[in-house]
Amino acid sequence: MAGDGSFASKSVPRHVARGVLGFGLLIAAFALLPAFGLVSLVLAPVGLLALRGCPVCWVLGLIETVSRGRLHRECVDGSCQLQRR
Repeated sequence: MAGDGSFASKSVPRHVARGVLGFGLLIAAFALLPAFGLVSLVLAPVGLLALRGCPVCWVLGLIETVSRGRLHRECVDGSCQLQRR
């Protein structure tokens, strides 16, 4: 994760590339089980590392990356709402 606690990346293409790599390695880890046995599962942690921990975190990061600069939170009198810029 980025230092500010968000799941977002610097750019959408970079985030998508991480997703392709991460999901590809996770799929390969299980698809290659019949051919290579349990050794193929070493790809799974690398895939999770590319996704920065979990597939759901990656999806949340994609949403944050795409919406960066377009949405902001506005709080008035204890009530917060997302607003478009």
